[in-house]
Amino acid sequence: MLIAAGAPAHAAGMQAELLVEGDLRGHHSHGLQRLPVLLERMRRGLIDPAAHPSYRWASPAFALVDGHHGFGPVIGYDVVDTLLAREQPVAVAAIRNGNHLGMLAPYVERTASAGAVGVILTTSEALVHPWGGRRPMVGTNPIGIAVPTQDEPFVLDMSTGAISRGKVLHHALVGEPLQPGWAVDAAGEPTTDAAKAVDGAVSPFGGPKGYALGLAFELLVASLTGTETGERVLGTLDTEHPSTKGDLFMVLRPAALDAGFRARMGIYLDEVRASPLARGNRRIDVPGDRARRERTERLASGVPIDDEVWKAAQDLLS
Repeated sequence: MLIAAGAPAHAAGMQAELLVEGDLRGHHSHGLQRLPVLLERMRRGLIDPAAHPSYRWASPAFALVDGHHGFGPVIGYDVVDTLLAREQPVAVAAIRNGNHLGMLAPYVERTASAGAVGVILTTSEALVHPWGGRRPMVGTNPIGIAVPTQDEPFVLDMSTGAISRGKVLHHALVGEPLQPGWAVDAAGEPTTDAAKAVDGAVSPFGGPKGYALGLAFELLVASLTGTETGERVLGTLDTEHPSTKGDLFMVLRPAALDAGFRARMGIYLDEVRASPLARGNRRIDVPGDRARRERTERLASGVPIDDEVWKAAQDLLS
């Protein structure tokens, strides 16, 4: 469908793969649900599916990147590969004029597979209310981190909101309630009604600490990329505005300092997994474990897709 809408096959494949990965890993808010918005943004010229990023190196280790409004995955993977190719102990890219990256895990996993630590910060529309407020003023502003080990990498991919906006929309679409503490309605009152939360705001995870981290990431990304903040960030969820958010990619090579770090990190994570269980729990996971299990199971048995999401995708063919 992306190719039929004008995307080159290579770019369409990268974007489609990220959508499938979202559903494979159980993050349906970043899966097939995103396809209608992507296609409409292409139709309106807000995404240039043939675009490739360009680089201006402010130093050997720091690049200012213009995504030229291409697909987020096309930009993201190109940036990861470019930073890895620099072979610097630290390499950083500050990206503007990109589009929605989707999950951050696949990008930092790519870095970890090359033996380096990957860190990504990105901003979103103002969807999270400040601690003590009710109006959405801060992005969900996720962070991705991958640290290689001798086995599977440690992979963190989380937003600083209690829930992503995509998950709120997904719950509203399928009529599922939210968990307490995830969101407030338009009046600022806590709600578990996803439809009411759509008109309200996402709550910061961890109360004031999540709010502080989200605000810190917003300032860090915006200051280094020269992109917008707060209510001026647009274009990852809507079909009307060019994307004005920023992305910050970092590749760190601890092997340049300590060739044995991968084994030491893996030993520590295994110690965490093997530590005593709390009552009623069957296992201790570290970030990345659950998504890998989910992906393996779904590759074997299939990916469940909600009827409403599948119908919306089928309707695009008519």
